[in-house]
Amino acid sequence: MKQEQFVASYAKEWDTLQSWLAQLDRAPQAAMRAERMLDFPHAYRRVCHHLSLAQARGYSREVTDRLQQIVQMGHRQLYRPPAPRWHKVAVFLLADFPRLVRQQWRCMLVAALLLYLPAIVTYIVVLWKPTLAHSLFTARQLADFDKMYDPANNHIGRSSGTDLQMFGFYIMNNVSIAFRTFASGLAFGVGAIYVLAANGVILGGVAGHLEAIGYGGPFWRFVVGHSGFELTAIVIAGGAGLQFGLSLLAPGRLRREIALRDAAWTGARLAMGAFAMLIAAAFIEAYWSSIAALPDVVKFSSGAGIWVLVLWWLIRGGAGSRYAA
Repeated sequence: MKQEQFVASYAKEWDTLQSWLAQLDRAPQAAMRAERMLDFPHAYRRVCHHLSLAQARGYSREVTDRLQQIVQMGHRQLYRPPAPRWHKVAVFLLADFPRLVRQQWRCMLVAALLLYLPAIVTYIVVLWKPTLAHSLFTARQLADFDKMYDPANNHIGRSSGTDLQMFGFYIMNNVSIAFRTFASGLAFGVGAIYVLAANGVILGGVAGHLEAIGYGGPFWRFVVGHSGFELTAIVIAGGAGLQFGLSLLAPGRLRREIALRDAAWTGARLAMGAFAMLIAAAFIEAYWSSIAALPDVVKFSSGAGIWVLVLWWLIRGGAGSRYAA
């Protein structure tokens, strides 16, 4: 085969492989997602074969040098040591997870409305008529709330337990709520809707009751620190559950089992990120939120800073970085 025919036959194949290898250096996650279409091992073997043919047939240096360059790029990627696990976790949390949240923004918006609207309405109603709190909670529960948020309590938000004990308790409690919110989406999304709305009612009811009896100050000073991570994580878990249920109701052009599989993978990654957020929330809740001695300016300014950090991370995380899709 003449050199011109050889180049004309395989130039497009070489261009595709070279472009993919260059993209792998710039944006590994995007390139790896395209690997299924490329079939890198097969493409790499072929270009090695083409190089050996070009050299054996005495083709020009322009052709052999180009093929040699592509083979070297492929060799570098093929035998590159795998990234350490901490690096993969960091890339997921800093870039992949916030991008995934933004991709599912419609479900996230619906989940936020399902949580916050019932909370606001319940808060206003209980403030207007405090006796309604007895319809939401038992007398024992209300007494516990009063004790936990008594202005005289040196550890607001808790009645007993060390910081470490409460850290473990908060992790179990928060993660269980998020897991129920996500998993209940399997019931065509109805379960996620119920769990989000029910948690909103509970949150608004507690806040309204404590505000009505004059314990609102300690309550807001307690929740402001960790609420940025905790409430946002619950919204994300709820959004993951909603997109899960939506894949059952409206799979679109995909077969239902394929749509469900894709939604399960997306939901699992969203849930993992939400669980990481809840661990951060539990740490803040146990070791910072309960400190009663700190002045209001410190409590509320730090809480506002955490809210800004969380929102900036979810809105901008992974955008424009070398890991961007």
